[in-house]
Amino acid sequence: MENNHQKPHALMMTYPLQGHVVPSVHLAMKLASRGFTITFVNTQFIHQQITKSCHHNHDPKAEDIFAGARKSGLDIRYATVSDGFPLGFDRSLHHDQFMEGLLHVFSAHADELVGKLAASEPPVNCLIVDTFFVWSSMICEKYNLVNISFWTEPALVLTLYYHLDLLRINGHFGAQDNQEDAIDYVPGVRSIQRKDLASYLQSANTRTVVHRIIYKAFEDVKKADMIICNAVQELEPDTLSALQKKQPVYAIGPIFPTGFAKSPVATSLWSESDCTEWLGAKPSGSVLYISFGSYAHASKQVIWEIAYGLLLSEVSFIWVLRPDIVSSDESEPLPPGFGDQIKGKGLVVPWCCQIEVLSHSSIGGFLTHCGWNSILESIWCCVPMLCFPLLTDQFTNRKLVVDDWGIGVNLRDKKSVTREEVGQKIRRLMIGGLADERRKKVREVRKTLDNALGPNGSSEKNLNDFINDMKVKIASNKQ
Repeated sequence: MENNHQKPHALMMTYPLQGHVVPSVHLAMKLASRGFTITFVNTQFIHQQITKSCHHNHDPKAEDIFAGARKSGLDIRYATVSDGFPLGFDRSLHHDQFMEGLLHVFSAHADELVGKLAASEPPVNCLIVDTFFVWSSMICEKYNLVNISFWTEPALVLTLYYHLDLLRINGHFGAQDNQEDAIDYVPGVRSIQRKDLASYLQSANTRTVVHRIIYKAFEDVKKADMIICNAVQELEPDTLSALQKKQPVYAIGPIFPTGFAKSPVATSLWSESDCTEWLGAKPSGSVLYISFGSYAHASKQVIWEIAYGLLLSEVSFIWVLRPDIVSSDESEPLPPGFGDQIKGKGLVVPWCCQIEVLSHSSIGGFLTHCGWNSILESIWCCVPMLCFPLLTDQFTNRKLVVDDWGIGVNLRDKKSVTREEVGQKIRRLMIGGLADERRKKVREVRKTLDNALGPNGSSEKNLNDFINDMKVKIASNKQ
């Protein structure tokens, strides 16, 4: 039995997109603080983006984002791996080409690195990688590692991808003419409309590179020894119980930095503007925060309608507008003269530290693309949401926020959005009786998160179970 007490050494590899990097880094810290040795792997490109955004322009190899965490006693090593493309390649502009590389080429680079680390001291004995990677079972079998899949989105999205075959059989996915009736046959999902499925499950073309990644990844996840997810048992009880009947699934969310403070580990791919002084001059609960996340694009027309809607609403706002929000080769997404019209009323920045802004007392609402990290952070800060999903899981996440938990408002009722609707919905989110009701609701959901992370909470208990089960699995792998 002695083996059981050997420290687990986990190799963690994060999917090379901002929304996946953040929870992976915080998970690494959480596990390291529970006595794991972690070797954390970023792609060289993500590493370069992070170091660039920290304004350190000396040798990137000398940079180690976990140096601060190690000073505080955590055993986290850091490595980088090529994603198969040159560093200067524009991954946002050539999205599909980049994804083809992740599907076909990246596994060879990952395999080589894992092989080296499997032979290191102490040897790696488990692999924790993002569910969207398509190669983890192959590599775990090759090096005899415990295979742990890390899911960074809600359990509802996981279960819908997991049961793709059911959606297909019932004509809700991949048919010439998809059914539009409610989907009520997925285990653990009471009923869901087609418009609330992830965008890839709604699209007519089901042979894109992202679809092929999804098919392969969700075949592969069924071979995982365990799945950990950034979800909360009490927020999605039926969905998680149904999944747990199929495979060991541990809901350990929300995965935040300790104390929800700015993390000692740099995770941002862009340099962050400091908005604290500007926010400090505004009354409590008066400012709308707007961000469409790190990945999805929006058309110029949508950006203009939102801009004019903000002016109509007369509400103060901070708007995070990534330089490539429309496209890498479109440098001016905002309407002409917008900057002059918002003097003193609005602030537009290319990127910021989101948890710092959301936790500021002057923020009263969040116009969000409904990325899962953004939703969890918004709930934690008790900020109700105006939902404007753009891509992937965001449509399903919106359903949870607006329909299931009642802590948000829909902005996208129709296919296109108008400035009048934007202006009205912003006011409805920020001002009046309904706004107060939603704030009360979001405080209740925040309490659920709090309880889950408490000493006797479900996420804490699930994390302990996961660690114990994993140690047992590592020991039996050695036999």
